[in-house]
Amino acid sequence: MPANISNFLQSFKGDLAKPNRYDVQIPIPSVLAPFYLNTAKNLQFRCEATELPGRTFATTERKIGSVPIQKYPYQSVYNDVTMNFIVSGDMSEKLFFDVWMDVINPTSNFNFAYRSNYITDIAITQYDMRNQVTYKTVLKGAYPIAVNQLDLDWTNENYHKLSVMFAYTNWEFATVKEITQNIYSQAINSFL
Repeated sequence: MPANISNFLQSFKGDLAKPNRYDVQIPIPSVLAPFYLNTAKNLQFRCEATELPGRTFATTERKIGSVPIQKYPYQSVYNDVTMNFIVSGDMSEKLFFDVWMDVINPTSNFNFAYRSNYITDIAITQYDMRNQVTYKTVLKGAYPIAVNQLDLDWTNENYHKLSVMFAYTNWEFATVKEITQNIYSQAINSFL
C-alpha cells in the first residue's frame, strides 16, 4: 500500500533533532585537578564537534545443516569517539590534553600508569529546541588515545581546532537511568 502524504507530514509535527544542540562534560581525572580545573570546566564550551557513540557486534559465521551461513554475535564493539575543541589564545586546551597523555605514559620513563589514575566518565548530552535533555550517554572509563597536531600557517587567520580521540570501555544511556530515577522519586514523593 503506498504511503499517504498526510501521514508522512503528520510524522514531522514535532521538532527534529538538531546536531548543534549538545554539550560535553569531561570530569577531570583527579591527578590533573590541582592544575587544570578551570581548563576542564571550559572544555564543555570549547567542544565544537563530536559524535554520539555507536555500537556494533563482532560476529562469527556458522553453517548448521542445510541452512545458509548465518552470523552470530559474540561481543559488543564500541568505536572510539573524536572531539574537536576550539583552542584559546593561551593554548590551555592543547596543554591540558598533552599533560593528560603524559600522565598515561610519561615521557620521562615511558611506563604506562595504572588505568584508574587517568580514566573518567564523559557525558554527551543532546537537547531539544526548548533546551530539554532528549538523549544523554556516558562514555565509561574514557581517556584520550590520540591528540592530533595543530597545523601552523602564515596565510591562515582562523583559530586552532584540536582533535582528540577517546577510547572507553562502553557507554550507557544516562537518560534511561535519569528517567527511571525521576519516576521512582515521584512515586516515593506521592506517598509522603
